[in-house]
Amino acid sequence: MSALLQVNALCKLFKERTSFFEKREFYAVKDISFSLEPQKTLAIIGNNGSGKSTLAKMIVGISEPTSGQLFLNGKQLIYGDYQYRAKYIRMVFQDPNFSFNPRLNVGQILDVPLRLTTDLDEQARNNRIFDTLRLVGLYPDHANIGINTMSVSQKQRVALAQALILNPKVIIADDALGILDASVKTQLVNLMLDIQEKREISYIYVGQHLGIIKHIADEVLVMDEGKMVEFGNTQTLFCSPQHEVTRRLVEGFFGRVLDKNSWQPADWAV
Repeated sequence: MSALLQVNALCKLFKERTSFFEKREFYAVKDISFSLEPQKTLAIIGNNGSGKSTLAKMIVGISEPTSGQLFLNGKQLIYGDYQYRAKYIRMVFQDPNFSFNPRLNVGQILDVPLRLTTDLDEQARNNRIFDTLRLVGLYPDHANIGINTMSVSQKQRVALAQALILNPKVIIADDALGILDASVKTQLVNLMLDIQEKREISYIYVGQHLGIIKHIADEVLVMDEGKMVEFGNTQTLFCSPQHEVTRRLVEGFFGRVLDKNSWQPADWAV
């Protein structure tokens, strides 16, 4: 199967002033390459400061790569192509409490990307909004509710709806379930999997909850100090990690390296 998203030697170089006369250069991301197939999920894991979120922001177009190339369905993506990229690659951020304009209601929030990137009239936009709210487990009436009156779990459903509203090919979730309690995590993970099947979406999940990643990811990319140190099938990587960073992450979350007998769906949320 041909790749939906192709990332080639992506780099992000930062410069910081260490004194009045000197600057230090360092790579937050260095020479990362991978491909993502349609309707598959890639997880990106690593310790804090490993470059995970910087990589995600370059893919979605928030941050400009220093070098490297991105292709979507064979078309090269160029930094600044917001209107094109926003239709096909969308992002769900970690904390929905800081993702929205608090003065808007849900319908207004979901209407913004439709007005900016489509030619739909008001009735068609409203129909798209109502359909998308239903898709994420909310009701059309939620469109009239102020975002600040909603619970955190409802806000995260709105964030997912905002990502879905343009019918994208790829959704990047930057630890989007990290602040939710276990029962809500379970509901939203299963919702994301159901939507993936219905809409044939590919996910990139950035995070440190390896239980969720074990449940949803087809492949895992492990980062350390801006570099990819391991990449592979999720079960193979969690059962037989080849790099010390991967081993520490797996043991740190599960208490041990997993085996095939550990691959039970009921255990994912531990």
